[in-house]
Amino acid sequence: MENQQNKEHSNDQLFSVINKLIMIIVVLVIGIISIPIFIYYNNQPDKVSKNNSPSPSSTASTNSTEPLYWTAPDIESITDLKLKATVSYGKALIAHTSKYLGPNGSVLKMSNGLNCQNCHLEAGTKVWGNNYGSVASLYPKFRARSGAIENIYKRVNDCFQRSLNGIALDTNGKEMQAIKAYITFIGSNVEKGKKAEGSGFKDLAFLDRAANPENGKKVYIAKCQSCHQDNGQGVFNSDKSEYTYPALWGEHSFNDGAGLYRISNFAKYVKYNMPQGTNYQNPMLSDEEAWDVAAFVVSRNRPHINVPKDWPDISKKPIDHPFGPYADSFTATQHKFGPFNPIAAAQKKSKK
Repeated sequence: MENQQNKEHSNDQLFSVINKLIMIIVVLVIGIISIPIFIYYNNQPDKVSKNNSPSPSSTASTNSTEPLYWTAPDIESITDLKLKATVSYGKALIAHTSKYLGPNGSVLKMSNGLNCQNCHLEAGTKVWGNNYGSVASLYPKFRARSGAIENIYKRVNDCFQRSLNGIALDTNGKEMQAIKAYITFIGSNVEKGKKAEGSGFKDLAFLDRAANPENGKKVYIAKCQSCHQDNGQGVFNSDKSEYTYPALWGEHSFNDGAGLYRISNFAKYVKYNMPQGTNYQNPMLSDEEAWDVAAFVVSRNRPHINVPKDWPDISKKPIDHPFGPYADSFTATQHKFGPFNPIAAAQKKSKK
């Protein structure tokens, strides 16, 4: 009996050992199978934990091709109170030029009623709105129009005499010094010799035809007339101190020596800034509409300025400069309205 019991006890121990061995083997097998699966899973490139997910801003900066456009520094950051007052006055002169220097100006009566910011939007700070971002960094510089090196004073007075159809400011006067201080300050974050990203006008492709003033008139009536009026004379504010919507032609508009009288500049300007509320990201006009409405506006009557010394080297004249003589055989009409591709091709060939 005792031998039988010992035999059964031995069998029980053997079964227990076997069971333990089986469990160990099962665990080892599971482990061997699990390890490569675990390694594979954790090495997948799209396996990102919630805590390590990139923020929307970092994703945008990685994937976006949008350049980092210039933004003007904040006047409130100026700690020198005297400088801050001068820069602030300069901004006011840019934004409300007519109030101070227009036909009924409180300081001087020496311009046509337009404000500088009618051409240089948002007091010269809007991206692709003909802003001042590059003025401080690039001036003094040589300009082919005058054939000379120009400083900021010369550039500002060109605008007063052409775009504002007025007279030059005293370069030593309080107003010119304030305007220069403002332009210098807002461009102070641009490295000397560099061009601010988004300054000037955004490029616009030439049409394969001449721009058409008659088509442009239809665009003007549909999309511009409600602000600038059917006669192009704009709308004054209630006290007649400045325009709410500027005159686009006639005696109170820019004269034919202004930069916007060149059709390419006007087309780029309206394409990315007009009608009101437009920006470069959401243009409201097609390319053809922009060129055609520009043709309509520059074909209207406006003041003339006699500037016989402009472009002393006629080979440097822009393709769309509307007045001869020219260094090529194309007509003044084609230089004014296009088509411009043949002129561009001829100029490129002559340079070779």
